[in-house]
Amino acid sequence: MTVPGPEDPEAALAAVVALRRLASRLEVEAVAEAVGRGWTWAQIGEALGISAQAAHKRFATEVRARRGHRPERTE
Repeated sequence: MTVPGPEDPEAALAAVVALRRLASRLEVEAVAEAVGRGWTWAQIGEALGISAQAAHKRFATEVRARRGHRPERTE
């Protein structure tokens, strides 16, 4: 994979946007999986370097929406 350099700012900025979107999607999916496995908001917050309250505020609505579309794990 070739990473655009600063000599092509349009391509470099497009890559930054794509990476941010990918990171955001991965973060939400990982949090949803953690909740499904019984992690507390405190554990999730600690893993992300934020407070439990911040983690809950940021992800709870998205996690609830995803759980409505996918059954919880029963392991």
